Amino acid sequence: MNIALIGYGKMGQAIERAATKRGHNIVLRITSANKQDMDAQHLRPVDVAIEFTNPEAAKENVLRCLSFGTNVVCGTTGWNKQLHEAHSAAKLHNAAFLHASNFSLGVNIFFEVNKLLAALMKGRADYSITVEETHHTQKKDIPSGTAITIAEQIIQTTGGKKRWALNDGNDPEEVVPIFAHRVENVPGTHKVSYDSAIDTIDIIHTAHNRDGFALGAVLAAEFIAGKQGIFSMKDVLGIK
Repeated sequence: MNIALIGYGKMGQAIERAATKRGHNIVLRITSANKQDMDAQHLRPVDVAIEFTNPEAAKENVLRCLSFGTNVVCGTTGWNKQLHEAHSAAKLHNAAFLHASNFSLGVNIFFEVNKLLAALMKGRADYSITVEETHHTQKKDIPSGTAITIAEQIIQTTGGKKRWALNDGNDPEEVVPIFAHRVENVPGTHKVSYDSAIDTIDIIHTAHNRDGFALGAVLAAEFIAGKQGIFSMKDVLGIK
């Protein structure tokens, strides 16, 4: 494939290494210094654009690529309320769009384990639920998109919980509290705890580096190349 990287920070460079290792070509690299190159001419040879920037820039970048019929994989979190605009643009321009809060294959398996555990714990009011996430200090959105996905899965599955919130030490019973930490050089750790007076059940995913996220993004790009429509990592992994 010919791939465009929208955003060329540490994540973009990790994706480049993963893509090159799998035999793909990086034909365009977009940063804040050359955003004007995100045009029809430069995107014409591109099979898939992979976007990893920041919440303020993501929507504009994604909509611009889709407007030229370029398929897009996006890993930028913090703009979920505007994702419907990207879905509409993909349909309008006969393109494909895949957004994920986390591209790590391990994290997406963790999501499925999280839903299964939440279903098993449904109605067990003697257990309190917490979600905890730790990321590097450069991560701008708090809590992480992955932590929000985890909390929303719990809310949808367990019943009784109505919303998530950043923990303030005084969360009402209907809230799933998220504890968010920022620590130097931590790629990402997510933990779900069910705690009672008798015992505690924890599930944890710990990323050791960015390579898992990068590989997942490239696999997602491979999956949507030549396709049209809206997709997710469940489609990429064949998870029902």
